Amino acid sequence: IPCYNHEQFVQDSIQSVIDQDYENIELIIIDDGSKDNSVSKIQEMIAACKERFVRFEFRYRDNIGLSSTLNEALEWCEGEYFCGLASDDIVIDKKVSNQVKIMEENNKIVATFGSVKYINEHGDITGRNDTPEKLYTFSDIINHKHNLQAPTQMIRASALKKTGGYISGMILEDWYMWLKLSMIGDIYCQSDILSLYRRHSSNTTNDLELMHEGRLQVLGYFKDTEDYETAMK
Repeated sequence: IPCYNHEQFVQDSIQSVIDQDYENIELIIIDDGSKDNSVSKIQEMIAACKERFVRFEFRYRDNIGLSSTLNEALEWCEGEYFCGLASDDIVIDKKVSNQVKIMEENNKIVATFGSVKYINEHGDITGRNDTPEKLYTFSDIINHKHNLQAPTQMIRASALKKTGGYISGMILEDWYMWLKLSMIGDIYCQSDILSLYRRHSSNTTNDLELMHEGRLQVLGYFKDTEDYETAMK
């Protein structure tokens, strides 16, 4: 869980991992220089986390950005699978066990995703995004013919490390990583609801200019692919 200025949400995010029915979980929380009370909110839950998880790590430091924070977590990660969870989102209680089963049954899958329900600042359900069961290709993802929901991700850690990790300063670090992973193995999406995706005024997706800049930034790393021209259009 990378956290930045989510004092009102981070405890719900942590609790949702505590409530997973899958026992063998390591939880790594890194506060990326929050200017609110996020650190103290996280510290209130340290005892519960130490009791619950096979391994628990918490670090807070100056801000270095999301991609660098994810790379830091990846260096610490000892598990076979890696789930990055934004500190304002929530995972349902069977998410991890559900996805581990999928990954163990098919070693060609490098990342798996699912459907979400949308929630607002108060945790009220405001909608849902049902994803069809599907294997996505690099071409699907670069041309935005995909429906991959970030809060539902589970990635094979070995594949994630094989990509070289996240790039510092990347605006759409998730889209970039899904493209890199699709060059290594299968990207699978199931239809089950796995997470609650919180939508509020500070979401990056609300800034259309920033999103456009982010898409162009990512595409710049894939100029040598045959889908580059169509993706730019």
